Amino acid sequence: MTFSAAQTTAIAAVDARTGHLSEWCATIFDFGETAWREYRSAAWYIERLRAEGFAVEEGSGGMPTAFCAEWASGDGPVIGMYAEYDAVPGNCQAATTRREPRQGLGFQAGGHTDPHSGLGIGALGGLLATKAAMEKHGLKGGLRFTGEPAEKVRGSKPIHASKGYYDGLTAMLSFHPFYMLPLCNTVRWDTHCGAAFSMVYRFFCDAPETWGALDGAPIPQAHSAVRAPGATDALMSMHQSSKALRDAMLPHQGGWSISEAILTAGQATADNLPAGLAEIQYMIRTPTIAMAEQVTAALDRNAEAAAAMTGCRVERHWVSKSRPGLANHAIARIVWQAMQAVGAPEWDDRAKDAARDIQRNLDIGPMRDPFIDEMSRLVAPEAAEAILRRDLPPSQSHSTSDDYTDMCWHAPTARFYVARPALKPADGRSYPAWVMNALGGIPATIDPMVRTAAKVLAASAVRLLEDVEARDGAMAEFRARTGGGIGGEDWIAPLCDYDPPIHFRWPEYVETSRGRDWWIPASMPGA
Repeated sequence: MTFSAAQTTAIAAVDARTGHLSEWCATIFDFGETAWREYRSAAWYIERLRAEGFAVEEGSGGMPTAFCAEWASGDGPVIGMYAEYDAVPGNCQAATTRREPRQGLGFQAGGHTDPHSGLGIGALGGLLATKAAMEKHGLKGGLRFTGEPAEKVRGSKPIHASKGYYDGLTAMLSFHPFYMLPLCNTVRWDTHCGAAFSMVYRFFCDAPETWGALDGAPIPQAHSAVRAPGATDALMSMHQSSKALRDAMLPHQGGWSISEAILTAGQATADNLPAGLAEIQYMIRTPTIAMAEQVTAALDRNAEAAAAMTGCRVERHWVSKSRPGLANHAIARIVWQAMQAVGAPEWDDRAKDAARDIQRNLDIGPMRDPFIDEMSRLVAPEAAEAILRRDLPPSQSHSTSDDYTDMCWHAPTARFYVARPALKPADGRSYPAWVMNALGGIPATIDPMVRTAAKVLAASAVRLLEDVEARDGAMAEFRARTGGGIGGEDWIAPLCDYDPPIHFRWPEYVETSRGRDWWIPASMPGA
């Protein structure tokens, strides 16, 4: 593939922004804000986009840390891109070559693992480079850039989809840092991510005095009377009974998982008083919606049983119901051609020196070539698909989960992966998780991924704006796979029938007399 004049302009625009992209990526990395609480990150993007000439809706879809930015040069195709910026609790890591939290925080604070800091800034770089090419070469059309909070709980995209934020797009371009082989410097082909359901069960112990009480009993003696076990016991029962699902549910039907997190427990003193409230969140990842619904039904039964045993009532609140992905070979080829023209990222001596310093700090002999070879190779989509399918049963159509899949049902969507830094194994030892997190924040190691992703996005977007045959081919395939496009006989409508789950006790940073801190104070022993 030879770049057009407009694509060449876009590539040059990314190179011209190299310093800015590095600075911006470090800024979002340092914020380290977690799901539904990305206040500074969202505000930063909104301010930057407005400065670049975009009209921005804040709080899109009823989500305070979401946004939708738009810019147009006239009537024409509209290309979608997006940023994610949520981090993960318990993964606070400084952008250094040793294990240490970011300044003033403990290890339990939020930190970027994928890293979404690089994902979002790579996408922003591609967006701004596309805009520069459109302006210089008079390309007509529009750009839509959504801010997508809470991806780690599959939060925003099902909500945005249900409220029409992806409608009217000619194409959606979805970039993610590589997180598993063979999906490194390639484009997804047939096997896209699967469905994901997430919910919070809330247990309330409203009337503990009625559990096990005798009719007409006198006022009980304080702290020694019969009373309900309460919400903490309900949560514990729910937790243990649901663990057993892994032995009984869908054990031979392909990749699926149930993960849980306790959001709230207790709400009582350590006295003979029952806890009045407890909350537990579940995330279900399955290849199909039907499997997710099966697991949900089993969890619902467990919750009702746990409530009955402990004198509680229970409520279920949805966090996410995301659809499985939809393949589109035509747009995948467009992005793959752009990726071939851009090439794989390249890491210089500064990056390799940082990697070697990490190895020294782990008492591993520093390597001449410390990074895995796959980082510097391109893998054709069909070849990556064949490798991916080796570990999957023939009947399994989807694998792993990510909520980009909700975009696939509203426009032709390409999902591609660019290499992030990863170290070669040494003497059979595995690297601790902080190493990948640190490499995702050190500018010398993460910037090559950001620049490459921005170039692939911009080259692909400009191609779609310029090449009517290419975009028509992608849309024709979209209509064929959905049985007529949006609303077609094979189209899956948005599953979101709930309000944004923003009011739960999600982990977050707080302002205290000590200043800004994580909700688990850094001064606590072991924190």
